[in-house]
Amino acid sequence: MYLHNLQQDEIFVSNEVKSLSSITGMESRKGLENAIISNGKIVSVVSNRYGHIPNELFFKKAEELLIDAHLNYHKRTINRDDRSFITDFIIEDENQFTLKNENDRILPMLRFKNSYDGSEKTSGHFGFYREVCTNGLHVSNAQIDFSIKHTKNNTELILPKLNGLFERFLNNEYYEITQKFKEMEEIVLIDTKAFVKEILEKTKLFRYECSDKNDSPSKKSRELLDLIAEEGHDYYATPTLWDGYNAFNWMLHNTLKKTFSQQEKLDKMVFDEVYAMV
Repeated sequence: MYLHNLQQDEIFVSNEVKSLSSITGMESRKGLENAIISNGKIVSVVSNRYGHIPNELFFKKAEELLIDAHLNYHKRTINRDDRSFITDFIIEDENQFTLKNENDRILPMLRFKNSYDGSEKTSGHFGFYREVCTNGLHVSNAQIDFSIKHTKNNTELILPKLNGLFERFLNNEYYEITQKFKEMEEIVLIDTKAFVKEILEKTKLFRYECSDKNDSPSKKSRELLDLIAEEGHDYYATPTLWDGYNAFNWMLHNTLKKTFSQQEKLDKMVFDEVYAMV
């Protein structure tokens, strides 16, 4: 049922590249000749050499890959301040993995990113979608490589056929990582405070203590502890490493103010540190 309530932001907002001199009536210094305008706002200033990639070009071409590969998918789109954008394609077929007595469904996912302010590299990668909490699990290393050709007045995208890439992902990382998910589910968390403190010390995500003079859990740390308890009690009497990892993942997506790329980098880091406890 979660796949029918996916976020659907408008990502095809109006956008154009316009010379700064035509906007301001003043000369611009070399390297800062043009403004990128997104939904009526200037979001970046770029040089004449910059090749602008509109969402209409990138995301529509990405979706054509899935259609050509005959993959069944659900789509989620996110627009952050008309500056950075993602489209997640969540694959719905026989390739799915379940935990917690088959109540926790994990599906293969492809994420494509673009930005108009330079905060995100135009890119794509494989990952996982956890249906129960509608979060992406960005612990795969499989990237979708493509080339971007820039000419003076045009930008051309060349994307690979997806069929072979998706099959290789399923046969390698998807199988390997979902088995790690299973191993994490089998390790009970006896002391959740010690677990949270150790992961925070290793990842430097944020501080566990309130302050130097108060070693009680900070507000974010208490939120993590509550999330772990809630996750665990839904299915078992005691939470597991899987619950602990997903509590961190939820905070990365919902509480902490991070870019899409930062979310993915930190998610990998947290996952590696949690899995090291298996």
